[in-house]
Amino acid sequence: MKTLSGSFSFEEDIKKSRFIAHAMPVSSSEEALGFFSRLHAPEATHNCWAFKVGQNYRFNDDGEPGGTAGRPILQAIEGQDLTNVAVLVIRYFGGIKLGTGGLVRAYGGCAAKCLRQAPQIEIIETKTVICSCLFSEMALVKSRIAQTEANIVDEIYTDTGITMTLEIPLRQIEPLEQVFVNLTKGRGQWYFPDEIGQP
Repeated sequence: MKTLSGSFSFEEDIKKSRFIAHAMPVSSSEEALGFFSRLHAPEATHNCWAFKVGQNYRFNDDGEPGGTAGRPILQAIEGQDLTNVAVLVIRYFGGIKLGTGGLVRAYGGCAAKCLRQAPQIEIIETKTVICSCLFSEMALVKSRIAQTEANIVDEIYTDTGITMTLEIPLRQIEPLEQVFVNLTKGRGQWYFPDEIGQP
């Protein structure tokens, strides 16, 4: 899955109507709706939009015939395997009607062209891990962590050693745990805080 690394805009004229697409990475539906209200053009004929955040999505035709604007914008997002993205397509009517098929192609096509040109980044799913080791093992453990894509987000020093909170890409959790167990000879602690207290 990918998302955008920043906001991007694209515009084109189709049969004298001007279509302007604005795309932006978002992390929640509230952020997407805020983006739409900020860029809403009250003088435009239509402000149609769609967003997708994980499994959550919404779209709006803003007065265009049902299914001709918001859904094609959403399909443009999904067609490029994107998530956590909001797209607003603003239309200034130029006097020539496009018909339902023409509207679907215009809104979906403008959104797709915008997203294709926008800077994209891979979304790497991570999980939080807390691990503790002795001072004598700390340097070696930290150097091995630094060789991975894991991030140390917090460190707490104790009388005997260190407790670190890590954010680790899912695919690296098992191999890194094995390395940690070997380096600490099984003495270190390694656990997932979201699983504490669960049966």
